[in-house]
Amino acid sequence: MFSKALFGFLLAVALLQCRPAQKKEKEKIPTADSLKVLVPDTSEQQNNSDTAAADSFELNFAPEQLYPQKVTLPVSGETFNLQLPKGFRITAAAQVQRRLRFMAKSTDGRLFATDMYDLTDNKKGRVLIFDKWNADRKQFDTVYTYLNNLHNPNQIAFYNGYLYVAETGRLARYAYEAGSNIAMDTGQTIARFPDYGLSYKYGGWHLTRSLAFYNDKLYVSIGSSCNACVETETNRAVILEMNPDGSNSQIYARGLRNAVGLRFIKGRLWVTGMGRDLLGPDKPEDLFQEVTQGGYYGWPYYYQYRQRIYEDENFKDSSRAAYVQTPPKAVVGFKAHCAPLGFDFFKAFDHPALNSAVLVCLHGSTSVWRQRGYEVVRLEKGDTYTPFITGFLTGKKTTDRKGRPCDVLQNDGQSFFVTDDLKGVLYYVWSE
Repeated sequence: MFSKALFGFLLAVALLQCRPAQKKEKEKIPTADSLKVLVPDTSEQQNNSDTAAADSFELNFAPEQLYPQKVTLPVSGETFNLQLPKGFRITAAAQVQRRLRFMAKSTDGRLFATDMYDLTDNKKGRVLIFDKWNADRKQFDTVYTYLNNLHNPNQIAFYNGYLYVAETGRLARYAYEAGSNIAMDTGQTIARFPDYGLSYKYGGWHLTRSLAFYNDKLYVSIGSSCNACVETETNRAVILEMNPDGSNSQIYARGLRNAVGLRFIKGRLWVTGMGRDLLGPDKPEDLFQEVTQGGYYGWPYYYQYRQRIYEDENFKDSSRAAYVQTPPKAVVGFKAHCAPLGFDFFKAFDHPALNSAVLVCLHGSTSVWRQRGYEVVRLEKGDTYTPFITGFLTGKKTTDRKGRPCDVLQNDGQSFFVTDDLKGVLYYVWSE
């Protein structure tokens, strides 16, 4: 069962305007005719089953002030400050100068990561290995290209002797041999996905595919083909469940516009999700939520804002499938456009700031002037979170971006990695 401690962190994440050490603003819920409240914000009507367990949890570590640390990128030579809590250090362990995305540890303990090359729909993606760790400099001396010519590879996973790679149009697995620096075969395609849609440039087509394993089942997230529409294909805005060889594929959950972060924690599936665009600067919220089998999570008919569920007036008269119903409230509602991506649950970490904690990467809004995201945050109790690594955004111009956090992965009881897909940096963070 899911621990009470973790429940607290998961229920507690709310955004805090995505800025350091601010409390979430208590904005008045809009009463415009375009918003129809479906779930009043009362404890009696709270429909998330984690509430009772989460309310009983107490934090074991008080958030501390963040302190600046100088970082120098190893390839470009750029220097700037990032801010972290006292007792933690950070360094750039490698820089590939491309779109470094999600990480996974191989069965022989090596660090692999995907590289999507750039923001275009392309087939220049790679799977990389970071190797030959230099303990003195806290950097990797070598980066190998394990696979190349991939179609927007996003997430990878190791399972039963295979490396699984999720590309836009397919899921493939490759036989993995410990110590190898290049793929030993050409791979086996075990599933096909839609690989077209409205222009990615305008935020419509979601070309990333995410995956996770649990109990000898494989779960794959497929985003919508558009910003907000009634899909004509069943394989959109869903999470699929299948056998490790791709057989017996079926829809596990629906109504998830773009669940990019995907991870089982203590036997339960949690995702980060992107709210739709073009409903204003503050709604709908981006979400962190539990997903259960057969669940429906709102898109495109409903959205969440300030712990309430609203009906999207643009689709109130649209035909809808029988499974469409008022969705459960997510335990976390980030402010719109923060773009939560990868997250990790820290097990047996030596420093109390992270032991049994969840860190989430907020990738950040492409409209930089919004000042949303661009940080790594720690989930807290009471619909709040605290910034854990900031400094990736220093102003309101595109040129003020120092990075866009994408994924976080615990390395051991004293350290973890963070990827940045803007400048292609792999960060190493450790506790002193």
